[in-house]
Amino acid sequence: MDTIASLFSFITTPVSWVIVQFHSVYGKVFGPDTGWAWGLSIVSLVILIRICLIPLFVKQIKATRAMQTLQPEMKKIQERYKNDKQRQSEEMMKLYKESGTNPLSSCLPILAQSPFFFALYHVLNGIATGSTIGVINDSLLASARKAHIFGAPLAAKFTDSSSKVEALGATLTDVRVVTAIMIVMMSASQFYTQRQLMTKNVDTTVKTPFMQQQKMLMYVFPVMFAIFGINFPVGVLVYWLTTNVWTMGQQMYVIHNNPTPGSKAQAAYLERLTKHVTHHEKTRSRGERAIVKAIVSKGRDRNEFERKFINSLTKVGLVAQPDGTVVKGESTAVESEDGTTTTPATPRRQQPKRQTKAQRQSAAAKAADDSAENAPDDEPKTSLSKSDEPEDAKPATAAKKPAPKPAGGTRSKAQSGQRKGPQRPKSPSKK
Repeated sequence: MDTIASLFSFITTPVSWVIVQFHSVYGKVFGPDTGWAWGLSIVSLVILIRICLIPLFVKQIKATRAMQTLQPEMKKIQERYKNDKQRQSEEMMKLYKESGTNPLSSCLPILAQSPFFFALYHVLNGIATGSTIGVINDSLLASARKAHIFGAPLAAKFTDSSSKVEALGATLTDVRVVTAIMIVMMSASQFYTQRQLMTKNVDTTVKTPFMQQQKMLMYVFPVMFAIFGINFPVGVLVYWLTTNVWTMGQQMYVIHNNPTPGSKAQAAYLERLTKHVTHHEKTRSRGERAIVKAIVSKGRDRNEFERKFINSLTKVGLVAQPDGTVVKGESTAVESEDGTTTTPATPRRQQPKRQTKAQRQSAAAKAADDSAENAPDDEPKTSLSKSDEPEDAKPATAAKKPAPKPAGGTRSKAQSGQRKGPQRPKSPSKK
């Protein structure tokens, strides 16, 4: 163990020095030998480390989103060169280089935390074995061995024997109850963090193996924490539980204020942003302007949530500008689902319903009756009814004469193949 500690001395010494500095502050408030002083020193160490890792966390978010964007292209390359692994790897590296994406960027915060984790583990293990490490001298070592967190010594483990636990001034039951509760909380926080990422902050429009991989890790990581947690000292469990809670809160903040495009979190965020912008008629913070600027710059590549946001602003007379601001405008253009921008046309005149022949005749008769009733008195009224004038008053020339019968017994109707009317007699043939 001394050999391993000497190998990690370049990091164990700074970590032990930070813990001692925080302990000197908290020891004045809670007492130098209390679990609160040592426990809060470990929590403060975690917070300090995570604050320093915020730039890497931002880089991790960008890398993860870039990888999600490249998933469709990666899937095409895998299908195209499924029988040529070397060409497939070359095309993948070419795609990463063109897009400026590094797959290892998403693991940077975890990799950066690993040295501090191992250093803290060796510091606490040295406290458990009664050996000084780093800047922790004999007096600090004795104070740390007396510290208990809810009845469990700082250096005790779930797998320790009863004799070893009694040597630290505690009972095996207290140690196992406290460590079991902390392991469950540590695994639950890890599961919730990963589930929150999968259900809210993943682009639901892209179905790729990357999503299946993340879903599998949602169940694998908590199990791994539970298995390895039984071999961690109580101080390391405090460290890991604190970093999980920090990650969960940090991720909730990012999902709420800067969600992944195409995710459910983005739909909820843009809905809140629409209400806020339409109420104030402007973007009020730098973050809002950055989001609006990114949406405007996409143009026809916007997803359905972003198009809905732009259309909602248009309906209330607001126009999003390329710099992220929102101004009043007269534009009535609406972006359709395929990304094309159209202007609503004037509504067409509705054609009357087609009427039947009986309805048209009835309407015509009614119109004629109405026009006859409304005609002036000096004009004769027209009506579709028969005239009331007596028949003997009609002129005699109007009477029809019976047609004379054709002479010679000729038929009144022309036979087939002959012209109608009286036929000219045939001339006798010349002999």
